[in-house]
Amino acid sequence: MKDFNSIWRGIVGRTYDAVNTGEQKNFKNRQEISRKTRRINNRRRALTYAFLGIGALISGLFILIVNPYNLLYEWKLVFGPGGEIYSLWEKPPVELFLKVYLWNVTNRDEYMSGKDAKLKFQEVGPYVYRELMTHENVTFNENGTLTTNPFHPLVWAPELSEGRQEDDLLILPNIALLSIADVVSKKGLFTRLGLNVIIRQTNSQPLVQMTAKEFMFGYKSALMNLGNTFMPSWIYFDKLGLIDRMYEFRGDYETVFTGTKHGLSNIGLIDTYNGATKIPQWDSPCGDISGSSDGTKFPGSIKPNDTLLFFRKSMCRAKELVRINETRVNGLKAYVYHFANDTDDNGREYAKNRCFCKEENINRCLPKGLLDVRGCYYGFPIALSYPHFLDGDKALFAKVESGLNPNPDHHRSYFIIQPDSGLPINLAVRYQINMALGDIQNIANTEKFANMVLPLLWTEIGMYKLPPKLNLRFKFYLEIIPTAQTCIMYASFVLGAVFLIYSVHKFTKSKTVQRNNEMPWIEDELVMNIDRKLSSYIPEKRSSLTSKELEVYFNSLVTPLNQIINAEGHE
Repeated sequence: MKDFNSIWRGIVGRTYDAVNTGEQKNFKNRQEISRKTRRINNRRRALTYAFLGIGALISGLFILIVNPYNLLYEWKLVFGPGGEIYSLWEKPPVELFLKVYLWNVTNRDEYMSGKDAKLKFQEVGPYVYRELMTHENVTFNENGTLTTNPFHPLVWAPELSEGRQEDDLLILPNIALLSIADVVSKKGLFTRLGLNVIIRQTNSQPLVQMTAKEFMFGYKSALMNLGNTFMPSWIYFDKLGLIDRMYEFRGDYETVFTGTKHGLSNIGLIDTYNGATKIPQWDSPCGDISGSSDGTKFPGSIKPNDTLLFFRKSMCRAKELVRINETRVNGLKAYVYHFANDTDDNGREYAKNRCFCKEENINRCLPKGLLDVRGCYYGFPIALSYPHFLDGDKALFAKVESGLNPNPDHHRSYFIIQPDSGLPINLAVRYQINMALGDIQNIANTEKFANMVLPLLWTEIGMYKLPPKLNLRFKFYLEIIPTAQTCIMYASFVLGAVFLIYSVHKFTKSKTVQRNNEMPWIEDELVMNIDRKLSSYIPEKRSSLTSKELEVYFNSLVTPLNQIINAEGHE
């Protein structure tokens, strides 16, 4: 019997004796507390996940609607003292170069003697200078603009000039003689006679030997000295050099949009130059320069079909840029732009460009590929073209035998611009300076150059790469941050949905447990049944029972609750 009792205690996991009723009550209380605790914990977890899910969804919606990156980006973009983009514009931390190629005449004696009917040229260069572009004397205005003086000082870079030296001796056109000859050829007889006397007395020749530096930055000329002495309002300089005149910014000022009142897309663009929205050399719309860029900052948020404007004083106009491609440069998205096809037309092919020709008869306008810019160069017969007369009329090559070989890959301008910020990543502005001479046959020593387009030099203003630190900063602001924000937004939506679904699951489970707790558990009824039967057989009585009675007693303890056992031990 003792062994049987041990087995039974192992089955039910409890020891029954005459004094265990208190332990039974404590056990039931602990079970009830445990069930309530689980129910409360499930509800708490459900609420926690619900709050997390709602918070994640709100975060995602906040990013979607408010777009914090745009707020940060716009704040950094607006020009203001100490601003990041403003500082890049004020003193660009990039390497900007000016490359100059000169047209050396290789058959001067043969051409002047009449032996050769055409000129032969040799391209000599590059002569490379660093352009230290800055915007000085900045004043912020109340109308959402700032006023500044542009500075473009040049520093000679011999290590980049491929062996060329500023003191190279070349045969080059005498710009002073040919320019004054062209101007005076339209004057009266006595004026022409007076000039011819001076030319013969000074023995001025149309092709002269000089150094590369003299041609670019100024050489002494007797004719120039006379002009400076007797006509100081026209020629206020005592020496003439093409690059020197191109980079003459003395007294110039420009007004630039800051983005505070005229929209973010206009930040860094020119509003006025020397107080006007157009340059005086042209009538509108040819002279309009408002909304153009000097190359340091283009419009922001550029759309693929947007047309941009680029203005450089030496170009004497603002030129349209059109997108021709899309690319990536060092991890940055970029658009590639070229000058529009009609930018060097004088109205012969495109009626909108008629204002670039001041001649009443359009047939007297310069041929395609040339832009008459004498108004920007003191009345001298200067005309701009692309290098080597690229895309120009065949008539431009009529008096040139050799040396000019146009190649789009080497002679076409390009701009690579990051479209979101409008900041240039890579650019090369290429154009050629020529003399478009008229009928100067009646001026001494210049007869052979009458009605001729004479190439002088061509330049390339280039910024070929961003400094590594600046490129990394651009990439962080323009690529990494917006991508990270997008990932966080979608992750917030996904996590929010997952948390809410899990919260509903936990809450449903809690309700199920609560319903089950409201119904008697089989375990509890089994315990109560055992307790009732144990109470009817106290230990003293149990010792006097027969084997048959004990068998009936113990069978009743494990009988299913819905079965009744009779005194004989049968169902």
